[in-house]
Amino acid sequence: MTELKSILEALLFASSAPLSAEDLKGLLVRATEQSEDPAVRAFKKVKVAEITTALDTLRAELESAGRSFRLTCVAEAWQFVARPDFAPWLRVMGGERARPARLSQPALETLTIIAYRQPITRAEIEQIRGVSVDGVMQTLLERGLIEVAGRAEVVGRPLTYRTTRAFLEYFGLARLEDLPGGDELRRLPVERPPALLTVEPGLATAPPDLLNAPASTPASAPPTADPASAPAANPIVPAEASPAGPAAASDRPPGSDS
Repeated sequence: MTELKSILEALLFASSAPLSAEDLKGLLVRATEQSEDPAVRAFKKVKVAEITTALDTLRAELESAGRSFRLTCVAEAWQFVARPDFAPWLRVMGGERARPARLSQPALETLTIIAYRQPITRAEIEQIRGVSVDGVMQTLLERGLIEVAGRAEVVGRPLTYRTTRAFLEYFGLARLEDLPGGDELRRLPVERPPALLTVEPGLATAPPDLLNAPASTPASAPPTADPASAPAANPIVPAEASPAGPAAASDRPPGSDS
């Protein structure tokens, strides 16, 4: 009977693109649907964990054999690659590949924070770095190294960010768990706005100060005073009167309408 690792080796060798363990499982299942051969149908119920184990075994065998190529896993996808020792000959055959522009030091620092603290808001990144990150964030978004993950459940609902598959490929990582230890960075305290509360189940959320206002007196109603003794009211409302205004505006995704 053909070994699982030999089948996987053939599939990866013939593939023009990296394949994940899930992709390989799908190919095995499709093969069983198109064949009546018992040797083929024996792999119909193979598990992803078994495929990963077989790939790890195949990788170790190739390493010990000292072949000119090796099996690598980047961004949870497997592929055969030539060893760097043979680059001078491969360069003549395939030519020089344009390398992506290097990231600046501020970009690397910001990307490191996002990688270890994701999902994270722009304001939290600026708290850790101590500087504005608007330009750096735009660069990382354009390079496809980070993406919008959602919105934080705090007042203002700012956007949160996370790394992408391109981030793993850029640094040659199989998965985020392969990042070097960053316990100190993960332990840095970050002050967050108060979480959103709900007036009643099923209704829209509101800031905590509005929820704590007495039911008999609207939150926006001014206190009564003697017209003769009170000074003239100032009609200008300060910018800070809108608790979600600046936070929401600063976290609009790039290219959104104002």
